[in-house]
Amino acid sequence: MTIDAHQHFWKYTPTEFGWIDDTMAVIRRDFLPADLERAIADARVEGVISVQARQSVLETAWLLELADQHDFIHGVVGWVALISRTVVDDIGSFAGSKLKGVRHVLQGEPDEYMSRPEFNNGLAELRYHDLAYDVLIVERQLPAATELVDQHPQQTFVLDHLAKPRIRANAISPWRENLREIARRENVFCKISGMVSEADYAAWTPNQLRPYVDVALEAFGPRRLMFGSDWPVCLVACGYRRWADLVREFISQLAPDEQRCILGETAERAYRL
Repeated sequence: MTIDAHQHFWKYTPTEFGWIDDTMAVIRRDFLPADLERAIADARVEGVISVQARQSVLETAWLLELADQHDFIHGVVGWVALISRTVVDDIGSFAGSKLKGVRHVLQGEPDEYMSRPEFNNGLAELRYHDLAYDVLIVERQLPAATELVDQHPQQTFVLDHLAKPRIRANAISPWRENLREIARRENVFCKISGMVSEADYAAWTPNQLRPYVDVALEAFGPRRLMFGSDWPVCLVACGYRRWADLVREFISQLAPDEQRCILGETAERAYRL
């Protein structure tokens, strides 16, 4: 089964989605399950993981409602306030649901946020509920994220978007070295996703992206890598089917069982689907 391990739904409002600037105008609209269902059918994708787009418990509940209504949504990576004193109850309120992980937008926080005791205390609760933690950072934050991972050796971490390397600038170092370092931790998985939106939307090429995928393959291996679309954000630069076909092309020289890992089995293990 092919699983898209990273996509979003939203009902667009300028206030809540202010990060969608004029260069991304194509995604200034609602994106709902009916839209995605058509896209994944065309791309031969059978299931998805829906990931939070707003830091809101109400959005997490909404995504879980959508997951209950649509079988192709296999799980949700939502948001809860990990720094809250009520974090245990907040996580517990979603028991029995399709919640498979939690994410906070760390790319918008100073590095020091990852060392806050209350944040780490909240994160430590996740493993008692078999929940992964999605790490959303930019490449300069990789050293701080590695220190965070080292505080939680029993927790499953999933690194989103290859930690957003500076593809637009064709910069490999120090991203490559820092990615290899965090990949030494066996409890860290990584998504091949979000790459086209880190490149020039109109001028990127597969050959420009391939070195970054090759570094990720060398660092994590197929059994800790997973395919993600980052739909609908990817639409600023690439259609859904084109991205899915491109990932299949990037991994086409791997053994069949290794391709199956990246296209679905890794996500099943990391998120306990």
